[in-house]
Amino acid sequence: MAGDSRRGPAEAGLLQDYEAWLETLAPHAPTNQYRHNRTGEDNADAHLKRQIMGREVVVAITQGRLDFGPWEQIFYGKFDGNRRKCVLVKIIGE
Repeated sequence: MAGDSRRGPAEAGLLQDYEAWLETLAPHAPTNQYRHNRTGEDNADAHLKRQIMGREVVVAITQGRLDFGPWEQIFYGKFDGNRRKCVLVKIIGE
């Protein structure tokens, strides 16, 4: 996970706390603990971590700029290695 470097790093230790917490809830190893991994994949934990963390964010835009509170940032979590990803930005409203 990485924070928006324009706004500075995440609160001290927060990303590491998320990683440790998620690994406690859905540890990667042993990979044979997950039925999904019997298909030849080893990414069942990534599916579970994504389910916990969600996959979308809604952010207000005010006067053409993302409208964050003083401590808000968007973090993108990659739980499934370096597979190709895409980002969809949808603007709804005026």
